[in-house]
Amino acid sequence: MSLFISNAHASAGAPAAGGGMEMLIMLAIFGLVFYFLIYRPQAKRVKEHKGLMNAMAKGDEVLTQGGLVGKIVKIAEDKDFIVISLNEQAEVTVQKASVSAVLPKGTMKSL
Repeated sequence: MSLFISNAHASAGAPAAGGGMEMLIMLAIFGLVFYFLIYRPQAKRVKEHKGLMNAMAKGDEVLTQGGLVGKIVKIAEDKDFIVISLNEQAEVTVQKASVSAVLPKGTMKSL
């Protein structure tokens, strides 16, 4: 009828009804992919970080998430804070959770 618009025609039959079993299988596959690619690696990182926080001791050299490198001077067990000595004059109080890595001894001297 129109030069630019084509006519729409009804289809001959109704589409085949899909079973619910395929949807359940796809949902289960999606759940497994989510578990192995997202949840499991994140849980492993959290477990390693908790172990790192519990293993910190006075005298350890640490790197914070903010990029500060220092030596642990004091650990408050009742609170989640530690005091880090950046050099002979400067000390900083940070949360234990902000420590991203415990460095090998002598790292501060080599910087």
